[in-house]
Amino acid sequence: MSHEDDVAVSEELFAPVSSGVELCYQTFGDPGDRPLLLIMGLGGPMTWWDPDFCRLLARRGFYVIRYDNRDTGRSSKQKGRVTRLALLRAFAGRRVSAPYSLSDMAGDAAGLLDHLGVDGAHVVGISMGGMIAQTLAIEHAARVRSLTSIMSTTGKRTVGWQDPKLLPALLAPRSIEREAYVEGSAKFWEMIGSPGYPEDPLHTRSRAEETFDRGLNGPGVLRHMMAVLTQPNRATGLHAVMVPTLVIHGMKDRMVHVSGGRATSAAVPGAELLLVEGMGHDLPRDLWPTFADVIASTANRARSQAGR
Repeated sequence: MSHEDDVAVSEELFAPVSSGVELCYQTFGDPGDRPLLLIMGLGGPMTWWDPDFCRLLARRGFYVIRYDNRDTGRSSKQKGRVTRLALLRAFAGRRVSAPYSLSDMAGDAAGLLDHLGVDGAHVVGISMGGMIAQTLAIEHAARVRSLTSIMSTTGKRTVGWQDPKLLPALLAPRSIEREAYVEGSAKFWEMIGSPGYPEDPLHTRSRAEETFDRGLNGPGVLRHMMAVLTQPNRATGLHAVMVPTLVIHGMKDRMVHVSGGRATSAAVPGAELLLVEGMGHDLPRDLWPTFADVIASTANRARSQAGR
């Protein structure tokens, strides 16, 4: 256990959550504080939740839990081959089978809470992680105290679409050479990042190097993509979500169009919507204090609800 600026940070730990799935996770803050579960997006390890952002949330009174989804980072690699042709068929709306679903991944999240002895948590998901968080709130409602869905969508095909120009980059084989991977990653983040909040190229490279060093899983990214492309429309299920909900979306998001955020907020009763000018498909450092504040405010709404 390390400490920086009085925030306790655990080592990377492991939790068996179901048969064949073990998740790598890490915590920030005091276990006696309000649990906050962070769920990352497609192909993204938990380290894409910047540790400084996690510390910021811990200082808002949260016990922050971040983890590698199955098929990312140091969590279990899964089986099931997904071809690029099958992905294109799914992208076109054709019926295809997926090795696992977003429901399975939501079950992983619930299993991690079980492992930690956490009855319920405030849940924050980004992109595919937002889809998992929404699924968790629908299918494991008792485990979610508040929901924050960031640059995500409901699964309805007519909202939250992706810029078709991104598809070739998404389907391109991942390089197994470190420098080539880092270069390719930097170019992709430049395509989807926030034009109003450009990221320091050195930080982009550093994140890519860390991602490579913790372990790449190219086939796992394709399995994630298939889970996303075969997801159901959750709009009806979201109508039944009664916990305080916040939806954050960038107006310049090319990966998930802002219509996905608008549809999510419209589907959840009483949801708050924060649309951010100049924000793309990332979490700009300049906006971290704002995001930490609104996440804490949403959690406080849950506390006042429970009080009533």
